[in-house]
Amino acid sequence: MTSDLIEARAAAPAPTASSRRADGRPAKAEVTAKLLVFATFVVTAFTLIPIVMMVLVAFQSDADAMRATPYMIPPTWHPENFARVLTMVPLGQHLLNTVIFAGGTAILETVTAALAAYAFARIKFRGREALFGVYLATLMIPTQVTLIPQFIMIARLQWVDTWWGMILPYAFTALGVFLLRQFFLGIPMEYEEAARIDGASRWQIFTGIILPMAVPAVATLAVFKFIAQWNNLLWPLVVSNTNATRTVTVGLQVFQDTQGTQWNLLLAAATITTVPLIILFFLTQRWFVRGITMSGLGGR
Repeated sequence: MTSDLIEARAAAPAPTASSRRADGRPAKAEVTAKLLVFATFVVTAFTLIPIVMMVLVAFQSDADAMRATPYMIPPTWHPENFARVLTMVPLGQHLLNTVIFAGGTAILETVTAALAAYAFARIKFRGREALFGVYLATLMIPTQVTLIPQFIMIARLQWVDTWWGMILPYAFTALGVFLLRQFFLGIPMEYEEAARIDGASRWQIFTGIILPMAVPAVATLAVFKFIAQWNNLLWPLVVSNTNATRTVTVGLQVFQDTQGTQWNLLLAAATITTVPLIILFFLTQRWFVRGITMSGLGGR
């Protein structure tokens, strides 16, 4: 009898943290997981409140939007606000200009960051670490400090209100170099050594081995930079003078004047300009996940 009881206990599965207690209550790990899910839901809900309010106000009338205590739900819906926005400003031209500005800047920033990051990660030269430290130190300089020197340089080159003046000052980024360098350091050196034995040049190794393995990180950086420049207001406001180069962030200023702000029209235009970013996020969501996950490889 005793031997049979011992064998039965040995064959029984060991209790896990996720199993329920003897009294039927959920285990501590299960409760913690449910609390984390609930907290995530609450944070997400609070994050979406401004976006929902933006859309609701965009459908309100002029009088309803100017109330001291605005309506949560519009008493009457006015979808014609979106048509009014398109007649007041050339929003289509502004959206195209923003795509050119944000896309061109993101492409140049990603290319230059990838080249510099590979040099700092793989090429050994005297003073590499010191130079990289100085390069990272530029992140501590506020953008407003370099605004006037950049504008003076652009003005002397006669690039004011041109795409060269809009894009080139943002073609280089220390943050992008840092992020890609850390990712490149996580790629094993054996791949490069094998390619070098086969006679591959440094450029062939970079374009044929390093970049294909770093696609998630490069794509994530490009999307981050695209979104950042899409929302950039200060530099386009300073450099662009006409609708030929004016972006949506500058175009939205039309709805703000000395007599007040047309909140319903302003938020209707903001809703239109937000849609491309939402579409971009859903199209590139898998790159975000892969880039963030694979960036945990670390460096040497």
